[in-house]
Order: sequence, then structure tokens, then C-alpha cells
Amino acid sequence: MKIKFILPSLVEAESPLWRPIKYSLFPPLGLATLASFLSPEDDAEIVDQHVQTLHLDDSPDVVAIQVYITNAKRAYQIADHYRQQGVLVLLGGLHVTSLPEEAAAHGDVLFIGPAEDSFPRFLEEYRAGHHQSVYRSHSRSLQKMRPIRRDLIDRRLYLVPNSIVVTRGCPHHCEFCYKDAFFKGGKSFYTQTVDDALAEIDRLPGKHLYFLDDHLLGHARFARDLFDGMRGMGRIFQGAATVDSVLNGDLIEKAAAAGLRSLFVGFESLDPINLRQSNKTQNLGRDYARAIQRLHDLGIMINGSFVFGLDGDDASVFERTVAWGVEMGITTATYHIATPYPGTLFYEKMNQSGRILTDDWDLYDTRHVVFQPHGMPMETLKSGYDRAYRDFYTWNAILQGSLSHGSIKHQLKHFFYTSGWKKFEPLWNLAIQLKKLNCLTRVLESVLSEVTRRTSTSPAHEEVRKLQGATDMVCEPPR
Repeated sequence: MKIKFILPSLVEAESPLWRPIKYSLFPPLGLATLASFLSPEDDAEIVDQHVQTLHLDDSPDVVAIQVYITNAKRAYQIADHYRQQGVLVLLGGLHVTSLPEEAAAHGDVLFIGPAEDSFPRFLEEYRAGHHQSVYRSHSRSLQKMRPIRRDLIDRRLYLVPNSIVVTRGCPHHCEFCYKDAFFKGGKSFYTQTVDDALAEIDRLPGKHLYFLDDHLLGHARFARDLFDGMRGMGRIFQGAATVDSVLNGDLIEKAAAAGLRSLFVGFESLDPINLRQSNKTQNLGRDYARAIQRLHDLGIMINGSFVFGLDGDDASVFERTVAWGVEMGITTATYHIATPYPGTLFYEKMNQSGRILTDDWDLYDTRHVVFQPHGMPMETLKSGYDRAYRDFYTWNAILQGSLSHGSIKHQLKHFFYTSGWKKFEPLWNLAIQLKKLNCLTRVLESVLSEVTRRTSTSPAHEEVRKLQGATDMVCEPPR
């Protein structure tokens, strides 16, 4: 069997405002995971249209396309093309799970929910000469997973080729999150075995890792055992977690001792009303400042996530949020316009109240206003969002945020990481064009090197200082 896996790019990739580096960070692990279920005699390829040219003049037996909301239009166009050529087209992903009736008009086979158990069922039936039109996830498990087919990924094309996922889903249930829709009908949070996760880490070359898990600290026992197992591996890594997991117990210290150097944290809003209405209960009553201080004391940089346009927001929310982030020394900020994705409770509420403004999925990218805000005109929401990004990443704000840290090394880390992400676009673009993006991974490792804000004789800080040494990652030869 000849099978072609495709991750279509967003339609905005054709815009002059397109940021190539943002979509050249991580390879498509989901598709590489599905490819692991193939037989050795199968002929497989993965095409990530964000970083590769998609050629449509071939004739594979099967095409499998990953669909999310802002690439849906392009995904359907690709699917329609191959179906016209008589190719069997499989569609799966977040958008297919949320709107299967829409996807059914463009695909021969739909996968609803995670496909780790349903894709092998399809393969078995397909080889037997028959298959279903819809496969649903029933058994949610990551036990005894096969090694991801990283041989199908061109590492040169990504800044973070060593991305990894060791859990699925999230234990929390925020109204605006896609997760509940995708995992409906089964477990919404589950993990690999620690041994399998450590084995996958051990297979990865170099030093830097990025855990793409929604909540790396979501299962405390698993995370504790994982970090204990990573001690001595000499890794530095980035990941995502919640405010409450940073504040509870000593898990974040164990993560730092294992090599955690940067954490994506979903603050989302500074207003308790917004948190309560969004069912983000894990943030309610939590001391954001104490969580930030704890991370900074461990030398962990913070990528803070914030949502604008929730019903508790007014036109002052943009300036207040930016000023707070700069004052707190957050290294990078990711801002979003509240977006009611189909399949979420947020969408149901906005739809029932007549506040949905468009069903053009290209605009559901958290940068456009697609529903009627409560506390401000939609034009104010859009302009305020744009202004927040500009203001947080001015040179003055970057300098102020850097100086909030207690050591020169931490100040320099903040300065170079923040400015590097937003101020050196020509350098990123050149590396992308030369297919040498992975050569900059060494620079990333240097910026992420170990530092703590204050000296300490505590066991946790001693562990952090002892574990990490400097190693180099050289550019890899072409494949």
C-alpha cells in the first residue's frame, strides 16, 4: 500500500503577514504516530505543507489528511482533488470530530476522536478488502505504543524537531477549549507508561526537547516518575502546565531538576468573573504572582497565554494585561481573541444567544472577531488585540521585562529570548529558505541554559544546578 499523510497549511500562508517561523517549529507528530501502525512493506510519506511543497500529480492508494478549523478549506480542496483521481481519502483531526457532517462531503473515511485505536482497525479491514466510512475512538490508551515514524520527518525543516507528546488531553474542562469535543465519548486525559516515554526521549538526538502535551504536569504521579527518570539524561526542555500545578507540592522543582527551562502557562484572564464563566476553575483563587515568582526562582521562563473578549472584559483589558505581563517579567506573551470553536460549550452559548457573526472557518484563528463581544465593539476588540502584541514586544517593554529579574544572566536570557522570537524575522526566514533551521537549535539551547534568580541551598535548587551541562547540537546532513 502506498499511503500519503498530509498536514495542509493554513490559508493565511499566502498572506504577506504570514510568519513562517511560527509554523516551522514542530513536525506533525500525530501523522507520524499513525504511520507507526503501517507494515514494513507499506510505502509511506508525510507532507507538511507549512514547510514543504505539496505535489498533487501522484497516485497513492490512500491519502490521510489532518484537518483543523483554519486549514479546513484547504484540506477539503486537497481531499476533493484526490477523490476525483479515485484515491481513497481519510479525514481526521479536531475539525472532523467537531463537524463530521461537513467533513463527510469531502472524505471517504472519517476518524472521530483520537485515532490510535481506530486507525489500526481501518488498516486491518482495508487489507481484508472492506472498510467502514466512519471510525470512532473507543479504547483510549497509549500503552505499548510503537515508536513514532520520525524517519518520515525531515528534521532540517524544524526549529524543534525533538518535539514529543507523552500524554493525551487535559484533566480540566475549560469552555473555550477544543479538547472536550475531541475526546468526547471516552477518557479525556491519559498517559503513556513512564518507561515508554523515557525510551522515546532516549531515541531523540541532541539535548533540547519540547513536550507538546496540553498539561505535562496534569497527572502528578506520572510526571513525578517521568522527571525522576529524566534526571541524568542531560536534557533541557519546554512544556505546558497550569497555575495550580506550579503552586501545588514540589512537582515543578522536580521538573526544573530534570531540565525544564520554559513553561507555557494559561493565565487566560486576570478577571475572576471571566475565569468562572469559562469554567477555568483551576485558576480561581490562585496567586498568579506567587506562581510566577516560583518559576523565576527556578530559572524557568514563562510563555503566558491570555484571552481577550470574554464577557467580563472592557476596553481597558488590553493595556492592563500588557502592563501586568511586563511588570511580572513574563518572557513571551501569546494573546488570543476569544474564539468559539464548533463543538465547545462556548460555541453553543454564543450560537444560542445569536452572537456568532460568521461561519468562515478561515477566520477562527484567534486573531479575528467571529462573535459579538459583550463589553466592547468588535472593532475595539480587534484593534486592542493588535495593539497588545505591539506594546508587549516593543524594545522598551522587552527591556523592562528583562530588568524585572534578579540576576544579570536571567535578564540576558529574557532579553534574547523575547527579542529573538519577535525581532529577528529575517534571520528565521533565511534559515527556513536554506533548510537550515535546525542549525539554530544550538542557539535556542544556549538561551535556555540553566539559571536561577537567587542563590539557594535548598535541595531542589542544588539539584537544578548540578544536572545541566552544555552540549552542542550540530546541523544535520540532508536526508
